This record gives sequence, C-alpha cells and structure tokens, in this order.
Amino acid sequence: MFDFNIDIHKLLQQLTYNAKDPLLFNSGFFLFFFCLFLLGYQFLYKRKLTRVVYFTIFSLYFFYKACGFYFGFILLSAVVDFNLSNWIFTAKSNERKRLILFFSVVINLGLLFYFKYTNFFIEIINDLKLGSIKPLNLILPIGISFYTFENLSYTIDVYRGKFKPVQSFLDYCFFLSFFPKLVMGPIVRASDFIPQIRKDIYISKEDVAKGLYLILGGLFKKVVISDYIYVNYVQYIFDDPSRHSGIECLLGVYGYAMVIYCDFSGYSDMAIGMAKWMGFTINENFDSPYQSSSITEFWRRWHMSLSSWLKDYLYISLGGNRVGKFRQYLNLMITMLLGGLWHGASFNFIVWGGMHGLALSFDKLRMSMVAKLPKSNFLISKLTKIFGVIITFHFVCFCWIFFKASSFEDAEIIISQIFQNFNGTAWQQMFTAYGTIFGIMALGYVIHFLPKSFEFISIKVLSNISMAGRIAILLIFIWIIIQVKQADQVMPIYLQF
Repeated sequence: MFDFNIDIHKLLQQLTYNAKDPLLFNSGFFLFFFCLFLLGYQFLYKRKLTRVVYFTIFSLYFFYKACGFYFGFILLSAVVDFNLSNWIFTAKSNERKRLILFFSVVINLGLLFYFKYTNFFIEIINDLKLGSIKPLNLILPIGISFYTFENLSYTIDVYRGKFKPVQSFLDYCFFLSFFPKLVMGPIVRASDFIPQIRKDIYISKEDVAKGLYLILGGLFKKVVISDYIYVNYVQYIFDDPSRHSGIECLLGVYGYAMVIYCDFSGYSDMAIGMAKWMGFTINENFDSPYQSSSITEFWRRWHMSLSSWLKDYLYISLGGNRVGKFRQYLNLMITMLLGGLWHGASFNFIVWGGMHGLALSFDKLRMSMVAKLPKSNFLISKLTKIFGVIITFHFVCFCWIFFKASSFEDAEIIISQIFQNFNGTAWQQMFTAYGTIFGIMALGYVIHFLPKSFEFISIKVLSNISMAGRIAILLIFIWIIIQVKQADQVMPIYLQF
C-alpha cells in the first residue's frame, strides 16, 4: 500500500506543472504525452467535432504543462479576439471597424508589453534618474509573443476584408492553441490554418514519411548539434569572453550561429512534422538561411513566419516601398528595430535589429544599382554569389554577437579579442581540447549546406519503407538521442521570446 501511494504521488507530480522541468518537445515526458495523444487520435480524427474537442483539450493541457497557470492567458486572448473579430466583421461603418481593431491591438500589445517590457522601461526611467521605481516580479508567459502576433494577424485580416471570421469559438481556440506550434511557433496565419480544421483528414504515406524526416531531423539538430555545442563550448565563451583568445571567440561566434539555427529550426521542424502526422500543414519556417547571398535573401529564409508577418502587418502598413526611396529605407529601419525589440527587452536586441535594418536598406540600394548594369557571364555570377554568401554569413555572425552577449561590454570584448588578440597559433591546443565539438559544429554546417534534393530523396526513401520499418527507425533514433542527450534539459533559445 505504501509503494502504491508513492507511485500515485510520483504520477501526480508528472502530470502537474513543474517550473524546473516544463513540457517541451525535447523533454522525456513529451514522448509519453505525444504517443498517448496519437493513440487516441487514431480513433477520433475522422469525427470532426470530436477531433477538435480532443485536440483542443490536449493542446491546453500541453500549454499548462509548459507554463503553468499562465495557460489561462491564451484562453483570455481567444475569448477577446474571437468576439472582437466578429464585431469588426458585422460593424456597419469603417469608423466603428477601426475603433474595434484599435481595441484589439491595444489589448494584445498591452498584455505583451506589460509582461515583456515593463521592467525594461522601469530600468530606463531609473537609469535616467527620472524616478526610482522598484522592478516588478514578472514572469514572461511562454509563447505570448507568438500567439499575440497570431491574434493580431487574425483581427487585422478580418478588418482588411481578407478573411471571414469563424463562427465557432471552439474552432478559434483550436487554431490558437494548436500545440505543435504553440510554444515557439511558427507563427501561423488563420487564413492558412482555419480552413483545415473541419476538412476531411487524409494522411498519405508521403505525409508520414515527411513528418518522420522533419521530426528526426529536428531532434538531431536540437539535441545532438545545438545542445552539445552550446553546453560544451559556446556558453563558456560568451559567459566570460575576456578569458578566451580571439580564435576561441571567433569559433564561439560560428558555434552560436549554428546553435541558434539548429535550436530554433529544429523545434520548428518538429512542429511541422508532428502537424503532418495529424493531417495539418504548417508553412516552412527556415530554408537554409546561411546559404543566402544577400541580407534580403537571408530574411526570406530565416524565421520566415516572423519576417513575413513583419512585412505584411508592419512594413506595408507603414507604406512599404510605395512612398519613395527614403521612406522605404526608413520603414525598413523601423520594422527591423521593432523586430529586434520583439525578441526581447534589451538594447542589445534593438542594436541587432538596427544593424539588420541598415543592411537591408543598403542592400535595396545595391540591388537598384546592379539592376542598371549589364548582366554578368555565368562564371562571374557564380563567383559573385559565393562571395555574397561569405559576406552575408559573416555579417549575420557579427550581428549574433550583440544578440547573444549579455551586455554591450561583453560584445565589445568579443570583437576586441577577435581583432586584437587573435592568437592563431593556439589552434592545435584548441582542437586537442575541443576536437569533438568542432567536429559536430562542422557536421552541422555540412548538413546545412546540403542541396534541397537530399531532403526529397530522404523522404522518398522513407515513404517506401514499411510502417514497421519506420517505427523501428524512430525507436532506434530515439535511443541514440537518449544516449547523447545532455544530463540537464537545455531550454530552447526562443523560449525566452
């Protein structure tokens, strides 16, 4: 009886929220959670209403396990925006539509601002000696930046007449809480997702194969590459860059470029893959961004759901490229500065966004000048593209220094060490001490630069394997992941945003 009580207590601990071990895709409990979900889903997915109810309950429970009682905010925002969007749609005058939209924007951004930026502005006020305000004890609700943008895009699209709001609150709650994309995106547009909710579900063997490829690839990128490089090398460099030579800092920057890509794109791939297994399509969020030959191309490939959101709802709303060259460049700067601020309440993120905004403006100017030149021959075009990839990659890496560094001082130290204390003769000792880490880092870059055909071939091979074979591959892969997984759970980088 005593042992039975202990087991019940442990089970209840597993089923309730634990701030030290939130439910994420790379946590051990998620495997049990997802398998249990799929087991029930097999019997319910053909019944549309039952499927929606089942999915929504699981999604809300997943969110509770990820962030505790803050999951109530997603219900609150669903109630608010579901009603406001329908009021916008039925409003008789444009003035009333604009007023209701204004309320939606104020409520959504106000909630985001309160949790994410209140202490940031309190710190500014205190630093400028304009007051002496005690910072508030606030915890940023997980996923709030993502579902806030989804709410805003929904009400704005309804206001613009691009989308008819749903009449079922359950459908809207399902869209907003869909657990694969809930915590860290991708940011999903209602116009892309909501029409899928009530459709007949058909999952082909190609869907199963692509889902498996994305889930396994995402796990590999997150757990094997990103976590290993970060825990065993990158964090030491950025924690105290003054203790490391320039070559160590440079390789730390290259390492972080791979860490943040594999961390975030790996999580996005898993979300897209799981959605495939359930019969839903989520748009691609990353497209080998370090293969970009210009900063404009980079932002078409990096965090595509955010960059397209900023373009459609901020850049174009400011006038885009329709208001003259100077205003276009100014609009780019404003968009990227706010995009930087979206990532976090820190001047480092604002500087990071500002540098990208300047680079985008210069790139637009460069492209307008290049368009007037005669076309280059094939060889010159190829060499120009290669040179562009190298320049773009190193500019992005330079910006990552400010994105990752805890302060401007640390960013300056890293840059100073690279340019003034490089000490290239230390490479032999470094490779002796960190050979495995650099090998995994190199593997990450090799995988990243593989041609798109590699993905197509892999999915085709997986689609021709029997279901038993796919299950065997999945189990073997999970066993390998468990062997190499870090002892402590490494939180995803974008969880803080």
